[in-house]
Amino acid sequence: MNQPHALLWDQYIPGGCHWSGILRRGLTLRLTDINGGANAAVLFFNPEEKLERYNMADTLKSQHTFRLTKGHACHSDMGRIFCCITEDTAGWNDTACGVSDTSLVREKYGMTRFQEQRNEMFRSGLDGMLIELGKWGLGMRDLVANINFFSKVTADAAGAVTFHSGNSKAGDYVDLSFEMDTLVILSSAPHPLDPAKLYRPGAVGLAAFATPPSTASACARIPENMRALQNTRHLYGCDGGAA
Repeated sequence: MNQPHALLWDQYIPGGCHWSGILRRGLTLRLTDINGGANAAVLFFNPEEKLERYNMADTLKSQHTFRLTKGHACHSDMGRIFCCITEDTAGWNDTACGVSDTSLVREKYGMTRFQEQRNEMFRSGLDGMLIELGKWGLGMRDLVANINFFSKVTADAAGAVTFHSGNSKAGDYVDLSFEMDTLVILSSAPHPLDPAKLYRPGAVGLAAFATPPSTASACARIPENMRALQNTRHLYGCDGGAA
């Protein structure tokens, strides 16, 4: 895994499936693109107060970016940081395009139902998200703009967006080092702009390990992140010093 730290647990998420769980502060979650071309749609919530959740607008404007990669942080709507992206071999993670729904999947790929295909059914990103949200007492109203890890989407001067196939290769990974206890919601359905004609979602590997000391220092170089890190540490009664 190119991962020298003691592994706490790992899990395999097949393409088109979904997962959720709580990552404690001080842990790092590694997302790995198993075969290349995966899309990991992710949302973050504060498990103790789920009204606090990932905020795409604050995350982007505070860091003056359209994409997320190593050195960026994922901000909550309460001015705190869920996690810092401390490694990213794919180099680009989409922040703006959301998830597929049933009508989009049917239009692009046709329809296969669980009744006939069982686990080979075509799942949408929205359905996967809603199933996992429901396990934690959340639902459609809690579905906000998500991050699509491993997927690259660019915009031109006219605002037209382009999906870049092949951005992520087999074995590429993203490390999320958590500053807050965080409920993570994940769907591995295809990106909504993926032009592939066949429904072939990529599998995602999950692995958790203790965050090495000073790992978040790369995020703290951005002034807005430093303030958000201080807010986060105040939540836990810490002194709010630099990472």
